[in-house]
Amino acid sequence: MPTVDTVMAEARAASFKTRSIKTSAKLAGIRLALSMLDLTTLEGKDSPEKVRALCAKAAHPGHDQHARPLPSAAAVCVYPSLIGAARDALRELDAEHIKVASVATGFPSGQFPLAVRIRDCEAAVRDGADEIDMVINRGAFLAGRHAEVASEIRAFKAICNDAGPRHVHLKVILETGELETLDNVRLASDLAIEALLADGADGPAGTGFIKTSTGKVQPAATMPVTLVMLEAIRDAYLDTGRMIGMKPAGGIRTSKEALHYLVMVKETLGDAWLTPEWFRFGASTLANDLVRQFHKQATGKYAARYDVTEA
Repeated sequence: MPTVDTVMAEARAASFKTRSIKTSAKLAGIRLALSMLDLTTLEGKDSPEKVRALCAKAAHPGHDQHARPLPSAAAVCVYPSLIGAARDALRELDAEHIKVASVATGFPSGQFPLAVRIRDCEAAVRDGADEIDMVINRGAFLAGRHAEVASEIRAFKAICNDAGPRHVHLKVILETGELETLDNVRLASDLAIEALLADGADGPAGTGFIKTSTGKVQPAATMPVTLVMLEAIRDAYLDTGRMIGMKPAGGIRTSKEALHYLVMVKETLGDAWLTPEWFRFGASTLANDLVRQFHKQATGKYAARYDVTEA
């Protein structure tokens, strides 16, 4: 495993914030970031009504200066009990191209017995989830039981593969805020990537994503952590010729930050990853700022807060 130079990783990550992005590129970047959003609600008070509002937001986040719709989000992410509500809402909105993602496998701790986590994952897939956002057992990882963690990832991947033509794909949440060091982030990334690639399945559904955070632990996504994970993806691609997706989640709230992340992806992995099939933002609060910033760049004026829908 490569040893991570923390000082250099932080300096390199900071350098992506210095790129000059002109107006036309900024508008394109904002539209791209909107199309990469996983709009998420993971609260104890979630209800079918809230999920319907989230789906409406995902399908129709806003309009440009010519009243043309801005891109819809890539996915909505909900608890397993609300998968059906999300699918029904997207069907009613004629927006079934938007994926339904569900957290599973003992989210957010990953500490439930394995049999319970497997049943959790199986139920989410059976109920119609297009994507599963799983969490690794950080206690096992930090205790050095790396083979156990890899075996569990492969077990959840097998459940997704068994969904047949629906092509359910797996996002592996590392919960980097609990991994303590960038060396551990790199090790967990390599372990997850190897497990995702182990079965030989190819394509976005066949391989899957690695993801920073649940959004329940701070710090969540940071640029140095994301850079280390992107470099693990790059090295795996150079070794195998196979792509893995990336999802930073939690703490990305402004369009300026989102553009910094897109610059980092482009300069680390290249243009092939600049699509919703290979890169996502887990950042629901980001959506409104992207819409307002697009309006500002296009018209010179910010949209009023009441002009932007709330989920």
